[in-house]
Amino acid sequence: MASIDINADLGEGDASDAEILRVVSSCNIACGGHAGDTASMRATVTAAIENGVAIGAHPSYPDREGFGRRSGFLAGAELLRTLVEQVRSLSAVVSEYGAALHHVKPHGALYNDACADAGLADVVAKAVVEACDGVFLVGLPNSELQRAAGRHGLQFLAEAFIDRAYLADGRLVPRSEPGAVHRSLASIEAQAISLARNHSVTSIDGRPVSLSVDTLCVHGDTPGAAAAARAVRRALEQQGIEIRVAR
Repeated sequence: MASIDINADLGEGDASDAEILRVVSSCNIACGGHAGDTASMRATVTAAIENGVAIGAHPSYPDREGFGRRSGFLAGAELLRTLVEQVRSLSAVVSEYGAALHHVKPHGALYNDACADAGLADVVAKAVVEACDGVFLVGLPNSELQRAAGRHGLQFLAEAFIDRAYLADGRLVPRSEPGAVHRSLASIEAQAISLARNHSVTSIDGRPVSLSVDTLCVHGDTPGAAAAARAVRRALEQQGIEIRVAR
């Protein structure tokens, strides 16, 4: 049976987290860079464990004011240090509950920057190895982040977004551009099915783009995220696609 993982970015202060955790198979928890603190991490970790959801760290540029969405915010040794601290802070919370981190997925601008910049991708991969070697690194397929994972001996999970539009070269349409975020459930469901079943997505200009991925992301801070997650899971299962943690 075909299968796919569904992940969500959580622990960012959104009210829908509990609903989403009843639907997804893995989650990425904010760990202090753009959002999150010890209390929110504990609450989200507890709920994830109760629902059998794999837990990942969601580190970012240390930019709470900009919610981690300002590109090039930090680099080099300073960035490495804060990323290690963020991942270790969540790992410590997870350990309190007798569980372990499954993956690390950068957030926001750090994610986008590292997918395009080899040097930055190396910093992210080094941080993962230093903080909790042995977990998966999540990012866009065929990106600098994937290549950095290979250089640093990390297993990589290729990710696609069901609620974001794509350019013809496989990159995400910048959020600042019209049509960057899908609003209709029909569009989100169709994109999820195409990615899971056909390993492709239709770009914003109508061209097919091949994308072989392991996990599909629902943004927890997108309006209607819980409804989208439920609809996508139902649509995929109706297509005979099993939802399970990527390994």
